[in-house]
Amino acid sequence: MSQPHERCPWCGTDPLYVHYHDTVWGRPEYDDLALFEKLCLDGQQAGLSWITILRKQNSYREAYADFNPEAIVRFTEQDQARLLENPGIIRNRLKVQSIIRNARSYLALKDQGVGFSDFLWQFVDHQPRQNHWQSFTQVPATTPESDAMSKALKKAGFNFVGPTIVYAFMQATGMVNDHLVSCPAHQECLRLSR
Repeated sequence: MSQPHERCPWCGTDPLYVHYHDTVWGRPEYDDLALFEKLCLDGQQAGLSWITILRKQNSYREAYADFNPEAIVRFTEQDQARLLENPGIIRNRLKVQSIIRNARSYLALKDQGVGFSDFLWQFVDHQPRQNHWQSFTQVPATTPESDAMSKALKKAGFNFVGPTIVYAFMQATGMVNDHLVSCPAHQECLRLSR
């Protein structure tokens, strides 16, 4: 039996990562633009560790107009070329283009009268799923819900939204509470979901 009040082991001791674990990860997020930013950043993580993206988050906000979809869709070829020269972000052409593509898809949903938060939260019936993992080895990489959300996002035109990326996004935005039961944040996220 693990000791009570031990933080989830994945965040290690890096102060930035610990702060993220303690204040962001697993807390239910319902704001359309915050969810858009997080989904885009999770896509940037593909093939990398989350701490790499977390360290670049402010640079991403500067580079992508604070993740304002209306501004991002107006990015020109020159803007894309500038982004590919920006050392503060991941300089991968497909990843640079994916945020622009995702902004178009976000606005297309909005034009159809579909709120992004409602669109995403429907996959968990608008209520955070409460898991009770004892060990991090029990936590899945994907679930039927993340598979379904991934398919729906792809159909809506988003990319870098495979089921594993989408499940990491669901964990981070509190659609699922995957803090270990021994972690103090587990109870806090449970309280926030009620």
